[in-house]
Formats: sequence, C-alpha cells, structure tokens
Amino acid sequence: MKVLACHNYYQQRGGEDECFEGEVQLLRSRGVEVSTFTRHNDDIRQMSRWKVSVGTIWSKDSYSQLRAVIRQQQPDVVHFTNTFPLISPAAYAAARSERVPIVQALHNYRLMCPSAVLFRSGRICEDCVGKFVPWPGVLHKCYRGSLSGSAVVGGMLAWHRLMRTWRRNVDLFYTQTEFARRKLIEGGIREDRIVAKPNFIDPDPGLGGGQGRYAVFVGRLDATKGVQTLLDAWTRYDAPIPLNIIGDGPMGERVAAVAGEGHRIRRLGRLPLDQVLSTIGDALLLVMPSIWYETFGRTVMEAYAKGTPVVASRLGAMSEIVQHGTTGLTFEPGNPAELAACVRRLAQDAAAVAEMRRAARRAYEEKYMAECNFQLLMGIYRRAIERRADRSDMAARQTAGDRADSGRTRNGETAP
Repeated sequence: MKVLACHNYYQQRGGEDECFEGEVQLLRSRGVEVSTFTRHNDDIRQMSRWKVSVGTIWSKDSYSQLRAVIRQQQPDVVHFTNTFPLISPAAYAAARSERVPIVQALHNYRLMCPSAVLFRSGRICEDCVGKFVPWPGVLHKCYRGSLSGSAVVGGMLAWHRLMRTWRRNVDLFYTQTEFARRKLIEGGIREDRIVAKPNFIDPDPGLGGGQGRYAVFVGRLDATKGVQTLLDAWTRYDAPIPLNIIGDGPMGERVAAVAGEGHRIRRLGRLPLDQVLSTIGDALLLVMPSIWYETFGRTVMEAYAKGTPVVASRLGAMSEIVQHGTTGLTFEPGNPAELAACVRRLAQDAAAVAEMRRAARRAYEEKYMAECNFQLLMGIYRRAIERRADRSDMAARQTAGDRADSGRTRNGETAP
C-alpha cells in the first residue's frame, strides 16, 4: 500500500506533530511506502494577515501543490493529521479531484469549536456544538482572544459546512477515544464515518523502576491542563510528596514563581523525550489534572508504558483511559483537595501502587503497542478505500441512470 501523509506543523511542537511523525515511522517500519506533504506555521511570519486569512478558508497553493504530489506519487490513500491553517480544507478537494480515498485524524475539536478545545473562561464550553455558524466562538473571541482571528476560523467552519466539505470529501475520520468520538458525532460528523483508534509508543521504552518518591506532571503549562489545580494541591492542601513539573507554556512564569517559594515543587522545563520517559518511569505517580475534554492524553500512555500509575481528572476521555482503583485514581476536575487526597492515598499504600504498576503496564501491552496500532491503522485505510469505491460505484450508477432518463426523454418518453 502507498500512503500520502499530510500535516500542518504547529509553531510550538505538540502531540499532533508527534503523532504524525510516529505514524509515518510506524508505517515505514512495516514496509508501507509513505510519502509526505507538510507545511509549517513558522511560514506565517512571512505572510500578510490577509493571505493567511484567505488561505485558512481555501489555500490555492496547497490545492495545486497537493494535486501535483498525488499525481506524482499515486497513493492508495491520503492521510491528513492537521490541515489548519496553511494546508486548509482545499486539500480535501485536491485529493477528491484525483479520486484518492481520504482519512482525517482528529486530535482536537476544531471542526465544531474555533478554539479547538471546547473550553472558555476557565470552564468546559459547548456553546458552538451543533451550530451551523459558530457565532458564540466569534463573539467571545475564542481563537487566541482575537475577534478577527475568531471570525476567520468561524467563517472557515461555516463555509465548509455549507459546502459539505467534510461530508462529501472525507471517507473516514478517526479520533483517539470513544468519548471524543461521541462528542464529535454531537458536533455533526456522521456516526458511520468516524472510528476510535488510540495512540501508541514505539519503541517500547521499557518498564520503569518506580523508585522515586515524587509525582510528575508532563504537558503544556496552561489553564486547560489544570495547572492551577495542580499548584493548589501542593501549596494549599499539602500533597505529601515532591512534584516535578515538565513542560512550558503561558503559565510557565506562574509555575516558576510558586516553585521558587518551595512547597516541594520543581520546574524542570522542556526535556528531551528520553529524559521525560525516565522521569515518568521513576515517579511514584503521574498527575493529569486537565479541566478540558482531552481527546486522549498521550502522557497517560507513556506512564502506562513505564508502569507508572496515573492520578487524573474524572473528565471525558481520561475517565475512559484511567481505570479508577486499577491503573490509577481519578478525582473531581478542578478540585485540588481531592487531588491531594489521591496523592496521599498512593503515597501511603505501597501494595496498591505495586498492583497498579502491573495493571498500567498490562494496559500498555494490550492497547498501546505498535503492532496493534499498525493493524488498526491499516484497517482504517482499507475501510476508507472500500467506502470511496462504493461511493464511486454509486455515482457511476447515478450518472448512467441520468443518461438513460435523458435518452428516454429525447425519444418522446417522460423521465420520472
């Protein structure tokens, strides 16, 4: 099979970038021929605001470039990870014009929310879910606090809903959990067009020792990740073990200030992946206090691979991935007292932690290893190819029927 993998890189590297590269490497390691088509948001610095705005809705450059790549590479399927903003939905039309099946991964909620996270003013927000025009997101400046930026994103969503871009062009979507799948169906994706496929880690980083008497947080330091809840659990409710914080983001200075005051908090900043995994593997537990609807939570999978229990918010996909009392514990989102109590419980129960470590590692081996994921991904491609073939057959039959009707009309008969 030949796959064309397409991705729009973010300015700040994140989980989607890692997933794109990981899936490309996974396919190539199993003998699949993979070519790539990528854009990078660093290019925005050399572009006018007008060109970026227009290109977000429809990029002529991406359309023509992608058609040329498809003609050259002749892929069996085109796999998109992210198209926002520089590739744009024009890429779907390019692939459809070349009659190539289309798969779209969904790592966020962009198709129904201008901010992509269903989160506003410190709380879950579903005001735009199910709306043809996501006007609340524009009104509240949900895209980076910008009215003009939010209007562009909202306009892109409304225009392509009107044009039925995603419904007509994308053969199959996939997201990482059943929770995210159900939420995206609420947002308008047809139930038979979206499946769930988790992420994976390859190569296997191996079981950690778990000898460190500390908790670890790994992620972007912003409000959606529950960073304030995390800090409050240690500063106000005296969580009983040290906390290592890995990552950077808008709340970085706040984290650094609190860490400077003591409270057994250390800010480690951004670290190479091998150091991140080593730190997770030595931790007593990993904390994931997000207060938005995570579509998956890659760090949970990394913790499971290392055999580290997870303490996570009882919210959305995290409730699906973290089995309370088995692979970790869950707590009420935004409740630092309950988070501190969970940490205290594990810090005082070595036997429970040992059992959770075994269960976490089993979860990784059963769900998040490379070979299982490869089979799931190939199944998605086959399903997309079959769906495109069925749609092509239906269109051909419709065209033949129209021609027959036209012929009967010309011969004096009345077409039905």
